[in-house]
Amino acid sequence: MKLVMCAGTFDTIHPGHLYYLSEAKKYGDKLVVVVARDDTSQKFKGKKPIHNEKERLENVRSLEIVNEAVLGNKGNIFNIIEEIKPDVICLGYDQKVQKQELEDELKKRGIKADVIRIGAYMPNVYKSSKMRK
Repeated sequence: MKLVMCAGTFDTIHPGHLYYLSEAKKYGDKLVVVVARDDTSQKFKGKKPIHNEKERLENVRSLEIVNEAVLGNKGNIFNIIEEIKPDVICLGYDQKVQKQELEDELKKRGIKADVIRIGAYMPNVYKSSKMRK
């Protein structure tokens, strides 16, 4: 079974998120989604999410396409990868983590996973920061 991992804040789930997850699922049999902790989201985005991490986790878990959803670890965002052991990691088009940085981190940890960046779906319309306004 090929395991695919995605990660994100998923504050207000919109068609862009659904596109990201459905495209990611094409790379494997099981989709595991890591929902960012409130502190991690604030660090990367510069603001607190509207919904707290437990609410966001439940919203992601309710999506039919998602096989499993978990909260990320506190501290090092890469530690969760060792727990999940994915075959493929899909990054969103606008996630700050660089593909090469992630590949280097995987190599350091002895994890063999393909890293794929998923393209955008109507980013002028379906982007959480734009939808908040």
